[in-house]
Amino acid sequence: MPEFTWRPANEAAPEHVEALFEAGGARKCRCQALKAPGWIWRDTTQDEREAALVAQTGCGTDGPTSGLVGYVDGEPAGWVAVEPREEYPRIWARKQPWMRMDPDAEGIWSVTCFVVRKGFRRQGLMYELAAATVEYGRQVNARVLEGYPTEPPPGKTVIWDEASVGLLQVFLDAGYEVHASPTLRRRVVRHHLGA
Repeated sequence: MPEFTWRPANEAAPEHVEALFEAGGARKCRCQALKAPGWIWRDTTQDEREAALVAQTGCGTDGPTSGLVGYVDGEPAGWVAVEPREEYPRIWARKQPWMRMDPDAEGIWSVTCFVVRKGFRRQGLMYELAAATVEYGRQVNARVLEGYPTEPPPGKTVIWDEASVGLLQVFLDAGYEVHASPTLRRRVVRHHLGA
């Protein structure tokens, strides 16, 4: 059975992070879609997004990081973005009440994006990454972890890159609970860590 391990991205090699973002929608986005208001996001270049991800992950530094790198038998296989909610200004720029819950609350960390590298998909890695967010949240003294997964209606499938925000069942299996259901497909989930 393959061994899953994880580490904060600042403890990962830069080439490991790069390997995770080499294909698909992740290659273009670089986990930047929620980092800037829409018009800034629209006007950023690919080079700017790549540089932003490198700076935010802090690979090889003792500074803060923007996510976790998951490994399968030592190979970089997955990514999950997790950091304080205030690091995601685009969440706050939206008008929907579900994206503005508890605006003054401290210690809320957002889990916003999953990437599973080609060759490691359909092996349950997203579940492992979601569980890693809980362990990491405790390490960094997060009070609450908050995710924004999708749940397709009965009989429907996940479309295109929709799973990049996570699937509801993945979060539920990691101990998160549904906090709000703002749209037919979107859920807001929280895991209270009590830090």
